[in-house]
Amino acid sequence: MNELLSIVSAPGLSPATSLFLVALSALTSAITATFGLGGGSLLIAVMSLFLPPAVLVPVHGAIQLGSNGGRAVLRRAYIQWDFAGWFILGSALGALLGARVAFWLPESWFRGAIALFLLYTVWAPKPAINGRGPLSTTIAGTFTSFVGMIVGISGPLVISFLRNLTDRRQIVGTHAFLMTGQNIFKFVAFSLFGFAFWQYVPLILAMVISGFIGTYGGGLLLDRVPERMFRIAFRLILTLVALDLARRAWLGI
Repeated sequence: MNELLSIVSAPGLSPATSLFLVALSALTSAITATFGLGGGSLLIAVMSLFLPPAVLVPVHGAIQLGSNGGRAVLRRAYIQWDFAGWFILGSALGALLGARVAFWLPESWFRGAIALFLLYTVWAPKPAINGRGPLSTTIAGTFTSFVGMIVGISGPLVISFLRNLTDRRQIVGTHAFLMTGQNIFKFVAFSLFGFAFWQYVPLILAMVISGFIGTYGGGLLLDRVPERMFRIAFRLILTLVALDLARRAWLGI
């Protein structure tokens, strides 16, 4: 057991905390697989309690690459490729622009931005955006990818551009593919700007594996939980974490 704890440990984290995050990755992936959204937000909210933002955003992106990639593979038959191509093109540009800003922002601003976006995710009404032309889709990819580089998550924004799809399986599959693309660009961009991913490889791999397990078995337990009860608990947890992040950001400023 001690050997396992030492393998998945990472700089700044105790072995027990690292193992907790591995288990959390499986749970949050199961949440996303069951409800279509929310797992990534919950994961970054809890990880923010243990990691500084400059480490949190790239590491979380690498972990989500495994989770979203697994879901995209499982739902590949439902991906809407005509829309995805232009969106991915814009996402590449957004990642490069966002990486420059991310490395420039002070840590307290980072925390504040993540806190505000978490509160938006929980409480703000989500727009249903119907623009599907090449230009508007490319701009959407650029904007959401840029936001994701700053606050670590862009899923709630990305899914806003998929609301006009009628089949929920198309929404989940296309959303997973788009997020996989953004996670890949995030990984490449942070690598180009010098982030030392190798220090966190054991933790990332362990969380990716546990996340895929959670994705594959998504909902076996959560299907037993009434969705209304889940949504209330989910909002409460994210709100409390966001307020704590905002408090720490204010103290840092």
